[in-house]
Amino acid sequence: MDETNDMAEEKIKILLVEDNYMNQVLVTEILELNGYEVVDAKTGTDAIKLFNETRPDLVLMDLHLPGMDGVTATRIIKADVANKNVPILALTASGMEGEEDTILSKGFDGYVSKPIDVQRLLNAITEGLANRDC
Repeated sequence: MDETNDMAEEKIKILLVEDNYMNQVLVTEILELNGYEVVDAKTGTDAIKLFNETRPDLVLMDLHLPGMDGVTATRIIKADVANKNVPILALTASGMEGEEDTILSKGFDGYVSKPIDVQRLLNAITEGLANRDC
C-alpha cells in the first residue's frame, strides 16, 4: 500500500465561521465544489472550540457574530503561538476601499468582502494558504 497517495488525497480543511444561514450555505458549497473540507461554526465561541478540535488549515471569520464577535475570536485564536501560521481571513460586508488596513490591524491575514464573489474568495484562500508557511 502506498502511503503517498493517501496523503495526497487529504483535503485542506477550512473553518467557516458565519451566522447567516444563506451565506454559510453559499460559501460551503463553493468551498466543497473546489475540493476543500469545511467545518462550520455560527458563533465566535464555537469557532474557538472547533478551531482547537479540528486544527483547520485556514479560517474564514465573519466579523459580526452573536455573542463573541469575529475580531475577539480571532485575537483569542492568534494569541496561541501554535496558531500563528494559520491564516484567518475576515468575511465582511464592510470591505470598502481603505478599510483593508483597519481589518488587517485587527489580526486578520486578509479579507473577503460580501456579497461573496467566487473568484475573489478562491483567490484569497489560495493567497492565504500560500503565505501561511512564510
